[in-house]
Amino acid sequence: MTLVVAGCAALTAAAAAPVDPPPRSRLDVVTARGELRVCSTGDYPPFTHLDPETGEWSGIDVEMARDLAARLRVRATMVRTTWKTLTDDFVAGCDIGVGGISVTPERARKAAYSKHSFVDGKAPVARCADVDRFTTLDQIDQPGTRVVVNPGGTNEQFARANFRRAAITVHPDNTTIFDEILTGRADVMVTDAAEGRYQSRRRPGLCAVRPDEPFTRTEKAYLLPLGDAVFQRWVHQWLDRALHDGTYHRITTPWTG
Repeated sequence: MTLVVAGCAALTAAAAAPVDPPPRSRLDVVTARGELRVCSTGDYPPFTHLDPETGEWSGIDVEMARDLAARLRVRATMVRTTWKTLTDDFVAGCDIGVGGISVTPERARKAAYSKHSFVDGKAPVARCADVDRFTTLDQIDQPGTRVVVNPGGTNEQFARANFRRAAITVHPDNTTIFDEILTGRADVMVTDAAEGRYQSRRRPGLCAVRPDEPFTRTEKAYLLPLGDAVFQRWVHQWLDRALHDGTYHRITTPWTG
């Protein structure tokens, strides 16, 4: 009898103990705040672009983030970041990260990913007169070749992993980096084929090299809070719908032709 009473008392005490409520999903936080905070670099058209003169944001993924915010019935607030600090800035102050972000194991340590929205790969960009000089990795990786990269992202990682004999120069501004090639201060850059196509259409004398046969396969996706299954599921469903109901096509066409 004593054991039964003691057992009942223990159960009663356990039932009376306060239980911490489950953590709020970012979906609830964003809705209550009335704001979707969007981290992006602003220097990677056609995915993300910040006009330095007007302060206006544009790009495929910027417009997609705005569509996401509209579906949530909140405003989208853009938060400027850099490729080097992207993941840390996202974790510290954003709800989603966008802008041609490649899926990498390093980023996956601190953030989750949406379903991929775009598949691309690394390919060279060079002066049109030099296209035949830079069609393979071995042709690029030669003494005297000047490879230019933007700091902190997958372009720099790719260059340092593949080029041992070519000279690698880091140019801090991704919005002016292609001028380094056109003016002859650099010979080639290896970047995502989509960016190569975009820049070659807008800069006479610059050519994307083998953009339909890139050196790698890279999935582009959006950064999401780690461990938040509710928000991740909502974004997955939104993105799946946008990819199939014409939304993504409507947004990408002005940028990709």
